[in-house]
Amino acid sequence: MTVDIFESNLEKYADPQKYDELYNNYKEDLHFIMECAEKLTTPIIELACGTGRVTIPMAEHGFSMYGVDIHEGMLDLAKQKADLANVNIHFSKQDCTQLDLPIKASLIVMVGNSFQHFLTNESQSDLLNSVRSHLLPNGEFIFDTRNPILKDLAFVDEVEETYTNHNDQVVTEINREEYNHETQILQCTTVQKVTVNHVRTTYKDSISLRYTYPMEMRRLLSEHHFELVSMYGSWKKEPFTKESESMIIRCRLL
Repeated sequence: MTVDIFESNLEKYADPQKYDELYNNYKEDLHFIMECAEKLTTPIIELACGTGRVTIPMAEHGFSMYGVDIHEGMLDLAKQKADLANVNIHFSKQDCTQLDLPIKASLIVMVGNSFQHFLTNESQSDLLNSVRSHLLPNGEFIFDTRNPILKDLAFVDEVEETYTNHNDQVVTEINREEYNHETQILQCTTVQKVTVNHVRTTYKDSISLRYTYPMEMRRLLSEHHFELVSMYGSWKKEPFTKESESMIIRCRLL
């Protein structure tokens, strides 16, 4: 597994400030993780930490935090935010399938459906092997991924809308999603056509997201020596059902 494989799938994160503004107020995963980490005194590692949405408030609560991400721009913004919050976090630009940190943790977390960036069986296995090598005995790994709801993935979904953005520019946006049942990968493409003074400029970005089925997830964890502690349908601990949008996975190193 090479860094290039992941870096070719990062177009959606080209503007870290915009990404941060969109998601910074989301707290449900943070509340869940804080509850699980309540009695821990050892360091905590967050993988795919992005702009520090979870890492920074946890550091503010006194946890020793290590944040890892492959996107340098996201990490730069996370470091700026951590400085403003006056917290010390060990940030590192790394490929999560090849972790090389100077510590082992009792808890490793990865949120924001980042698990879906591991597009192949090999990359999923490499991730879990990497996580396992950085966990203390009986350490836990908590992460989320979208639940593959077949009725939503069965057809190509294309939506077009026109709106005026905050700069009073007219924007026509086309979002297209197409699922490949063989690879279990959803290809999401966004095309924006921005009109300024009768001049139209087109922007395009895309992202590939792998879906993993519940029984497939159970087998994957078992094969890599993890015990499934719980699988919820949301960060609010709602029961997991076929209609759940998410799989919230809490597993423990055997």
